[in-house]
Amino acid sequence: MKVLVATEKPFAKAAVDGIKSIVEAAGGEVVLLEKYTVVEQFYAAVADVDALIVRSDKVTKEVLDHAKNLKIVVRAGAGFDNLDLEACTAHNVVAMNTPGQNSDAVAELALGMMVYAARVQFSGATGTELKGKTLGIHAYGNVGLRVAKIAKGFGMNVQAFDPFVPAEKIEADGVKAVASIDELYSTSDYVSLHIPATEQTKKSINYELLNKMPKGATLVNTARKEVIDEEGIAKLMADRADFKYVTDVAPANAAELAEKFGARYFGTPKKMGAQTAEANINAGLAAANQIVGYIKEGNERFRLNK
Repeated sequence: MKVLVATEKPFAKAAVDGIKSIVEAAGGEVVLLEKYTVVEQFYAAVADVDALIVRSDKVTKEVLDHAKNLKIVVRAGAGFDNLDLEACTAHNVVAMNTPGQNSDAVAELALGMMVYAARVQFSGATGTELKGKTLGIHAYGNVGLRVAKIAKGFGMNVQAFDPFVPAEKIEADGVKAVASIDELYSTSDYVSLHIPATEQTKKSINYELLNKMPKGATLVNTARKEVIDEEGIAKLMADRADFKYVTDVAPANAAELAEKFGARYFGTPKKMGAQTAEANINAGLAAANQIVGYIKEGNERFRLNK
């Protein structure tokens, strides 16, 4: 079993050491491709490996065409839009992600960004408090659940919408389950986005939906840039001087938003949701364990493609 760790943005040393320990204990070998600059290096490195671990690196049809022995690819993290699932299926490659490993890091960032927006980016201007405000969580998965727990500690009123999670489960956590997206947005002072980028969700967070939010509302995006209608949010912020947008995924019109709307907009210099030492290590180790589990025992938990 030969496992390639292909990371243009490398794992922490502790994560790499842990991956090696797990794979070698199972009789395998780990090879590294770090900080590569051209995709041809990726093509060459993947040629003879049985398994692949990536972070945000794109696993395309072309990559898979060069991976003649590949049996499994694991994206170390929750999001998986960098994996071409159809191509993986066509090449008989199992694709997985590692849900939950980055959840605490992303949830803490989401709340930190809410505080930053509420306190006018720590500029010295008079801000507002989170206590007593209503937070709407759009998608109540691993991250949404953790956002809810932290927000309740701030004294926020927390509600959530997720058509794939039973209302009883949401309510059991002390979170109000709302019946529709429109209800979530129209009754939330803050909305924290945790939806994936799919054909159904791309550009779904648009002018019409966001304009339903109450006066002084803030949208927090630690999900994907593709779910935002970027032209729509620019128009909304021009029309509503009370609206704020903070994001961990810089939009294409980031410079325009920053110039026009000042402290009402903030975007991180790069995606930071999973950028903690703990999340980095947890996701890498989970990926290694899932590869060993699949190759040794056929365990397909967290499989994404069919």
